[in-house]
Amino acid sequence: MASSAPLFYADVVGYLNLLVLIFSLVVQAVALIHCLTQRGDGFQAIGTLPKGAWAAILAICIVLTLLLQSAIGIFGLIGIAAALIYLLDVRPGLKDLSDGKGFW
Repeated sequence: MASSAPLFYADVVGYLNLLVLIFSLVVQAVALIHCLTQRGDGFQAIGTLPKGAWAAILAICIVLTLLLQSAIGIFGLIGIAAALIYLLDVRPGLKDLSDGKGFW
């Protein structure tokens, strides 16, 4: 009975890594899609990086996360951080700029 614990542990770790990878890719994709659907002048109005810079950062993060297939590695964590910074800092600024109108 004690010998089955390491096998179960490996399966759980594999499933958790897959779950974190999928969550990471979804968050990064939402951030990239939101970035691409916004007007470019809004980014300058709120005093952040230009739209092209945010789109490039988010796209590179998604590509690196997909290529390395690891959300727990250094590039995966950087990708999650970049997406969360965009969603939690830039997105509310853009929303306030447009008076909160719109789906996003």
